[in-house]
Amino acid sequence: MGRIAGAITLVASGWFAIVVALTFVSPPGKSMAIIGPPSLALAAAVKANGHILASNDYVTLARSDDAGFVARLYAAGALLVLDAEQAGGCSGLPPKRTASL
Repeated sequence: MGRIAGAITLVASGWFAIVVALTFVSPPGKSMAIIGPPSLALAAAVKANGHILASNDYVTLARSDDAGFVARLYAAGALLVLDAEQAGGCSGLPPKRTASL
C-alpha cells in the first residue's frame, strides 16, 4: 500500500510541476487563475498590472496583455498561478459563436 501511495504522490507532484512550468510560457493575453486568499491575489494582480476578471474565496482570475505577467504575479506575492484554461476554468473570454447556415 505504501508503494501505491508513493507512486500516486510522485505522479501528482510531476503533473503539478508541469502545469506550473507551462504557466510561465503562456502567451500574453491569457487568463490566469491566482490561487490563494482574495486579498493577496487581488493585490498581486493589481501590482502586476493585470485586469481582474473574477474573484471568489480561493481563486482570482486575472489577465494581462503584457509579456511576463506570471513572473510579475509571483514577484508581487501570488502563492500559486495557473493558466485558467489548464486549471479547468474559463478563459474569461466570451464564448465562441459559430455561424449556422
